[in-house]
Amino acid sequence: MKEIAPGIAVDRGVRFGKPVIKGTRVPADLVVKKLAGGMSIEKVMEEYSLKREDVMNALSYAAKLMSEEEVRAAE
Repeated sequence: MKEIAPGIAVDRGVRFGKPVIKGTRVPADLVVKKLAGGMSIEKVMEEYSLKREDVMNALSYAAKLMSEEEVRAAE
């Protein structure tokens, strides 16, 4: 398992190599999607047996990816 960001790891043998919360099989994007859908941090933690730090790491990873994305408006 290779850590690609704080608390986020990838492993070919886990979830087809998708980024997951380190030490789990929970995809980082799933955590972000659940929060975006209105689930509370506490409920996500309970549902997936995560710590608050795990949830924050998923959000931080998503923010990092978004900040690196380059989008150009059509003219």
